[in-house]
Amino acid sequence: MEERLELTRQAVTRHFWYRGFRTFVHPAIAEALGTRRHLRLLDCGSGTGDNLAFLATYGSAVGMDLSLPGVALARAAGHGGVSGDVRRLPFGSGSFDVATSFDVLQQIDADGEAVREMARVLRPGGVVVLTLAALEILHGDHNVVWDEKRRYTPETARALVRQAGLTPERVSFLFATLFPILLVSRTVQRLTRRWRRLNETADISVPPAPVNAVLSAVVLAEASLARIVPMPFGSTLLVIARKP
Repeated sequence: MEERLELTRQAVTRHFWYRGFRTFVHPAIAEALGTRRHLRLLDCGSGTGDNLAFLATYGSAVGMDLSLPGVALARAAGHGGVSGDVRRLPFGSGSFDVATSFDVLQQIDADGEAVREMARVLRPGGVVVLTLAALEILHGDHNVVWDEKRRYTPETARALVRQAGLTPERVSFLFATLFPILLVSRTVQRLTRRWRRLNETADISVPPAPVNAVLSAVVLAEASLARIVPMPFGSTLLVIARKP
């Protein structure tokens, strides 16, 4: 896990996927929060801590992670770092204005418990922002390496936040342009898995520069288009929900 965390830390500034992630997610959070500032924000499963710098533009951001190296990275980045389990958040009710969790819940057996905890620590009117792995048809080596339990549809994502008492405001697909590539590659992975060894770092490693540049341009173009035209499918779901 520590090796993968370090590889992820090295990739976040250059890898096309992370560039796309920021271009999709940051404007969506800005739209959800509007002009509100001086907020308290909690990132559940903060990993490398790289998202905390952006979240901190809205107030005070705290990163929480099960991994002690992840907590150390959050603290090294100059933000609060707390060790904890998203299913049992070590914070009082109504402590935060925003709770985020990026590509974490698919790894948790009791994902409903996790979202209920995120809702509990929010103040009324607070916002939950999630990204979730989408569509079981895209199950591949990545899911095995990261021990993912499930992938989501828009319907199951809405049900997940509603059972926590949250009102979904946006559920949308991201990375539609990568969907055909992933569909083919992950179908091949499933069919050939028994005859080969898993590459545990393949999805984290930055592709060769020309490939990375092309894929970056593709996903950034999609992010611009998606602000006007919702994507009908994708490899990730973005969920924004609010506490009444």
